[in-house]
Amino acid sequence: MKVLSFIPVILSFIILAAHFSRAGHSILALLSLILPFLLFIKKSWVARLIQIALIIGAAEWVRVIFEYVEIRKYYGADWTRLAIILSSVAVFTLLSALIFQNKSMKRIYKLSK
Repeated sequence: MKVLSFIPVILSFIILAAHFSRAGHSILALLSLILPFLLFIKKSWVARLIQIALIIGAAEWVRVIFEYVEIRKYYGADWTRLAIILSSVAVFTLLSALIFQNKSMKRIYKLSK
């Protein structure tokens, strides 16, 4: 059951890796694929690092929304669907960081004080 809790985190990183790969940022794509493997290390710094990376990933999606919407507007193309989809991805990525706030994850990663 605990393994299922990691699915949103892993999926968020895979989607970020695809985004970075498409944009030609190979190092960021590779980093996005490597970070989930840190989940095997049951330390508090790992949970915080993953959370920070997911928050930065969500911020990247927000940046991309503004960039792509401006491009679509410039060409006179519809941008609403693009904004909705990328906003959903940004929210999903941000919410993935909250997984470490539940009781079992706090216990596993020793986040309780």
